[in-house]
Amino acid sequence: MNQDQVEKHSTVQSVILHLLPGILVGTFYFLALKPVAKMGYPSIFAQFLAFAFILVPVELGFLLAQGKKKTGRFTLRGIISYQRPIPWWQYFLWVTIIFVIVGALMTLFKPVDSFLHENLFFWMPDVNTGLDGTYSKTILMVTYSVLLIIGVFLVPMVEELYFRGYLLPRMKGKYAMLFHSFLFASIHVWSPWMIIARTIGFFPIIFGTTRKNIYIGMIVHMLCNATGFVTGIIYISKMM
Repeated sequence: MNQDQVEKHSTVQSVILHLLPGILVGTFYFLALKPVAKMGYPSIFAQFLAFAFILVPVELGFLLAQGKKKTGRFTLRGIISYQRPIPWWQYFLWVTIIFVIVGALMTLFKPVDSFLHENLFFWMPDVNTGLDGTYSKTILMVTYSVLLIIGVFLVPMVEELYFRGYLLPRMKGKYAMLFHSFLFASIHVWSPWMIIARTIGFFPIIFGTTRKNIYIGMIVHMLCNATGFVTGIIYISKMM
């Protein structure tokens, strides 16, 4: 699908369609914190529930609805841009380069995250990944199994389709990519202190769209989310 042929959204439309899923997910997350804690799970589990019950249905449902509106049936065909095939070696090349750059940028901005958290968002608790020695091995195995399915695979696929495949090509303006990256960072309402790091750190993921291929960014997104999974599995494997 040629992104130059799609109907552009107004700035207001773009902002609403970017931020609304994040607001809904954040609302569910904060409401689910106490029930999840009572179940004996870390707060990150509430995040996965929010992704499963809000993010995926809302974003994928919206895309399918747009497909039905355009073709008369629930489909993503004709809705998603940037699907041009590229040689397999380009996936390996660009995914590796972008993943390393994203990792370097996110690491570089960790002091900024800490500063904002301690001085502006000190009243907000950090997301508890469960790796603090207070949760059983069984609880952590369930948590990180859910992380693998939802956080590593499902969410990156849906988010890249929705944000990069649908919303980005419909944005107007010379700085659309940067604005898009800022809006994408803004939807993470459970950790607003990372908005600068995410805006700049995730910007290279958008590079795949310059290759007219959404799947480069999708793979990088999966790898970024998988770092937390790997950390958790290493921690669990060392538990007695």
